[in-house]
Amino acid sequence: MTLSKKTRYSIEPILFMLPLLAMIGLFIYYPLVQNFINSFFRFSAFSPQKEYVGFENFFRLAHDKVIVTALKNNFRYAVVSLLVQVCFGLVLAAILEDQFFKKYSVVFRTTFFLPVLISITVICLLFTFIYHPTNGLLNGFLSLIGLGSWQRPWLGSSKTAIWATIAVSQWQSTGYIMMLFIVAIQKIPAELYEAAELDGAGKIRKFFTITIPQVKETFFVASVITVTGSVLVFNEPYILTAGGGPGTSSITLAVYMYQSGFFKDMMGYASAIAIVIFIISAILAFIQIKAFGTGED
Repeated sequence: MTLSKKTRYSIEPILFMLPLLAMIGLFIYYPLVQNFINSFFRFSAFSPQKEYVGFENFFRLAHDKVIVTALKNNFRYAVVSLLVQVCFGLVLAAILEDQFFKKYSVVFRTTFFLPVLISITVICLLFTFIYHPTNGLLNGFLSLIGLGSWQRPWLGSSKTAIWATIAVSQWQSTGYIMMLFIVAIQKIPAELYEAAELDGAGKIRKFFTITIPQVKETFFVASVITVTGSVLVFNEPYILTAGGGPGTSSITLAVYMYQSGFFKDMMGYASAIAIVIFIISAILAFIQIKAFGTGED
């Protein structure tokens, strides 16, 4: 029995998508569902036995002070990342695409993008030397310019550890977001800027009336990437502050989830934290979709 031409055309796209759908189901949706089920149990990573506890893990989350600290730190990450990576990245991209900087833009683009290519582990180890309280470059520079009173044990103080950690993330990731905006700006028709110049618009006005509206979709994508990354951030606080220290002052949700699962051996509780991370990420993504557009373009 042979299929009709119309039937073949309707089935072929589905057949092409089946391998990808299978991979998505196996590596994304199945672990997500399994993690949701695990959050209702108490069990060890090295034991096949699971004890059903219902919503006990979630009730414990509601009264866990460390979760509150982690949420605050993730919120700080998100706000600073939006301001620095997205907003400043857009300004930086617009400056480098300006005719005045065209001749040198390749050098600056390479310089700003270079940290993105370096392993985050290497970057964190580098900044441990920069933040060193006695021999660090940062404190040495502050002393050199007469601001010795500003010297701090940047990673050893509960007041500055989280901000020092956030700064490392901005240094490494801003170049990537900048490149996304550069690509978007290069696609803007030059006629729009020429027409604005004929109307007497300056650089700042062209930025707000032409550049920003034309890169709206890229702004949406960059915001989703940045905020989601802020909710999932793990490497920087774990490496720089030895797991969110001093104490739990710089801990994040991902770090606390890892510690709960693999150090305290509370896999069910870690699964509940993972569910919280997923829900927060989904809510923030939904808010951004409604705020900036659908992202279809």
